[in-house]
Amino acid sequence: MKTITALTLATALTAVAAPALAQEKGDMTLGLGLHYIQPTDSYSTTAAGNLRVDGAARPTLTFEYFIADNVGVEVLAATPFEHDIELQGTGDVAKTKHLPPTISLQYHFTNNSSMTPFIGAGINYTHFWDEAGTGALTGTPVSLDSSWGYALHAGVDFAVSEKAAIRADIRYMDIETDATVGGAAIGKVKIDPIVVGMAYVMKF
Repeated sequence: MKTITALTLATALTAVAAPALAQEKGDMTLGLGLHYIQPTDSYSTTAAGNLRVDGAARPTLTFEYFIADNVGVEVLAATPFEHDIELQGTGDVAKTKHLPPTISLQYHFTNNSSMTPFIGAGINYTHFWDEAGTGALTGTPVSLDSSWGYALHAGVDFAVSEKAAIRADIRYMDIETDATVGGAAIGKVKIDPIVVGMAYVMKF
């Protein structure tokens, strides 16, 4: 009984010490974070064989403007992600860099605790560049087309003050690119990553 009472008291004190990060129309937030992008574990079947893209982590930046109470439009940016591309049974045969700017419409749930969950959905544009053949394809031109797709987002803000929060979030991005090797189209490579990360979010 004493343990339950102590836990209840601790929870109440936490809520008082860190009020919910309320979001009203006209508010803006800036988030500085680190995210890991993990492409699908499955291989894409192409004319060159079965290909898979590896994961990578990079710093990220988000900006959100609230068009209504609890409803915001968020833009996600990042420093370039770098990936190796594996050919099943052979090893890494190419590398690339990409940027995945994403715009999402998000809803932040109202509650009386220090935790504010949110969900969102939007559009992702992925631009690939600096592609190059490696390993068995060293010296062979490799090209990946830019991609458009939908994006899903969910997370929780843990308020540390009325103006700041620690955010834990997860995203899914629909990314599929047409690949060319040695000037010949080989088909589509599905990346479809799950993106997980943490960020420090400031309201102003």
